[in-house]
Amino acid sequence: MNIVLGISGSIAAYKAADLASQLVKAGHEVHCLMTSSACEFITPLTLQTLTRHPVLVTLEDEKQSWKPGHIELADQADLFLVAPATASLLAQFANGLAPDPLTSTYLALPRSTPVLIAPAMNGKMWQHPATQRNVATLISDGVHFIAPATGDLACGYQGIGRLATIEDILAAVSTFHQKS
Repeated sequence: MNIVLGISGSIAAYKAADLASQLVKAGHEVHCLMTSSACEFITPLTLQTLTRHPVLVTLEDEKQSWKPGHIELADQADLFLVAPATASLLAQFANGLAPDPLTSTYLALPRSTPVLIAPAMNGKMWQHPATQRNVATLISDGVHFIAPATGDLACGYQGIGRLATIEDILAAVSTFHQKS
């Protein structure tokens, strides 16, 4: 299965390396897209090495080809997976904003391509009415979510907001793999 893996700027972004590695080991083709803030937590080179594919961070990265990379990735995706997804990214998806390859690819996906999102953020941010409205909008658009886990958060709080475990994300991916 061809998986486009989006990574946004949460402290949980470092877990994307393990996720990408596990997906590749399971036989999937993995193409990573990162927000620029995700690069503060993990480097594109790490993900490029694990997936053996270039990683897009800015629209300027697409200068390698005449065809826009985000359109090509959208056309080829069997699954669009975002882990972790921040509150900001959820708002951009819900409101159709496309300032980078990750959000642009999301908007360019064929309607038949499944989208699976694993949020990670402070619990107050997750529970905020604006975030919940954005989640409801995305669900009504057909997006699937892996609920955030409860536990110790990087900000020092305890509660909901942790990225779901890699095992839970892989299990969710396998349900889409069985449908394809």
